[in-house]
Amino acid sequence: MTDELELLKKDWQKKEAHLPKLSYEEIHNMIWKKSSSIVKWILIISILEFTLPHLLYLIPSFQDNMEVYDNLGLHNYIIGLTIFSYCVAFYFILQFYRRYKEISVLDSSKNLMQKIIRTRATVKHYIIYSLSMIMVIVIMMIIGVYLDDDIFSTFDQLRDKTEKISAEKIKISLMIGMAVMGILLTAVMAGVYFLLYGLLLRKLNRNYKELKQLEV
Repeated sequence: MTDELELLKKDWQKKEAHLPKLSYEEIHNMIWKKSSSIVKWILIISILEFTLPHLLYLIPSFQDNMEVYDNLGLHNYIIGLTIFSYCVAFYFILQFYRRYKEISVLDSSKNLMQKIIRTRATVKHYIIYSLSMIMVIVIMMIIGVYLDDDIFSTFDQLRDKTEKISAEKIKISLMIGMAVMGILLTAVMAGVYFLLYGLLLRKLNRNYKELKQLEV
């Protein structure tokens, strides 16, 4: 048995001798290039995420649905919230661009690890903000429905139910439905963010751990 183990060790040593051995600098450069590529993809996804939803405004049915905000008296609030969200979105896109430019510069392992930490923090803050905005819009809709004096003029499709269901019951049903839809939409978007940004963050975190091992 001992002889077999010795033979296996010698065989492995022979194979190991033929394997390419990477220097510290080569490993560091590989991790740096991978990290730069990951941050670039984070930047690209954030720009696409901001741009693509605006294509919905070109759809006539979506434009009609936007009139509900006006009927609920939320027009000015939505405009203010839109301006605020645009500013914050541009801020995060700028931050992702800055992180990409920072990490694109070849640097020491210690500085590269710090840049990775900053990038991860920026992405997490962006995800928290995006999910919070969904809930804010839903809460505004629920408040608008609650304060609406004529719910049937706001939602024309409910007009034929005036004789069967009271306005108060319709309001309660709408508010509950919006709350449920808001929770479901937030959960779905959280899953999308987990798949997109989460996957990239896990890769970035793996690079961070590899850099940390190099520093040991």
